Amino acid sequence: MKTCGLDVHKDSIFCAIYNGKAYCEVKEYATTTPKIRLMGEYLRSEGVERVAMESTSTYWVPIWDILLEMGFELMLVNPFQIKQMPGRKSDVKDAQWIACLLHKGMLRGSMIPSPVIQELRTYSRKYTKLQEQKTRSLQKMDRIMVMCGFRISSCMSNLSTKSVMLVIQALIMKETHPEVLERLVYGNTENKRSGKLREALTGNLKEHYRKQLEWEKAEYDLYALQTEDCLSEMRRICDEHFQKEMALVKSIPGVSDTSAMIIIAETGGDMSVFENSGKITGWAGLRPRNDESAGKYKSTATTKGNKYLRSVLVQVSWAAARIKSGWFKEKFNRLAMRKSRKKALIAIARKLLTVTWNVLYYKTPYNPLRVHVYDPIKVEAGINYHQREMERMQKLLS
Repeated sequence: MKTCGLDVHKDSIFCAIYNGKAYCEVKEYATTTPKIRLMGEYLRSEGVERVAMESTSTYWVPIWDILLEMGFELMLVNPFQIKQMPGRKSDVKDAQWIACLLHKGMLRGSMIPSPVIQELRTYSRKYTKLQEQKTRSLQKMDRIMVMCGFRISSCMSNLSTKSVMLVIQALIMKETHPEVLERLVYGNTENKRSGKLREALTGNLKEHYRKQLEWEKAEYDLYALQTEDCLSEMRRICDEHFQKEMALVKSIPGVSDTSAMIIIAETGGDMSVFENSGKITGWAGLRPRNDESAGKYKSTATTKGNKYLRSVLVQVSWAAARIKSGWFKEKFNRLAMRKSRKKALIAIARKLLTVTWNVLYYKTPYNPLRVHVYDPIKVEAGINYHQREMERMQKLLS
């Protein structure tokens, strides 16, 4: 059986065919749609059925879609796993090497999500980026107000509240009286009583700062509008295709509606593509790296992985670690006693992903009774036992 290896670049594709004994002439094609279809016709005329390509940036996506429509059996491979030997690397040899590895069955393909998951992932990743942009926009508005002498961030723990937005809108409308601005702030009773809030809302707003604040507020409103649009599209897709998966994931402590949608978008909601929970934790970059030499561990830092999935799991971990009388809170507190809180949080994120795999793989909701619960009585009994043993050893030594 003939196999094909594609070395994909931004403007060119190197196509090599291997029949198990020799290579055909390596041909170069442009990355335009007509040329990709022409390459597909050439592969079909040569009797090629299996094609492998590197996952180079986003350049592989149109090639994958067109060749998939033409009926080829495709495999997307991580370039890190098929590197050439030093000094022997060229575009032609790369394509031939991929074809040879595919023919010998030595390649391991990457997970390609279904079209529905790809659509959901587009919205979820855009939502994540918009949240970051909203945070940056809030920080810019705060810096502008600080330059004008308005220190509302010193009295408010969160800049995205409705009260802060009302104060910013009033400043844009040229309202600078501290008494009027103070009435726009909901709550904050202690700072109002002490006069700290009125002092923080007293400043000198110049016209160019007001104009800059108006631009940033318009940008923030645009991000907020796009965020709501992304969330509505994500809910629509999940309601149509992933109702059961959403209910299962939301049964896990700390997982909100938005977090569940992002987890399904990144994992695909189908755990059959992962052999076990250890595979998905390594894929997400939450597993310690295996770096041992001469019996010494040089590094136990986490590996690289899906940054979007890891980010949402860390956020879920913070929520799960704050739930009273829960296993995750007790686990976090015990880990934080002997390592940093950040490392303990990563350990909780890894455990949450393991739970997610089991919940989605076996199609059963999270059951807290199946998780080992921290028992302080047993811990105290263990401490007393070790103290008695130490006293007994001291008596023997004396």
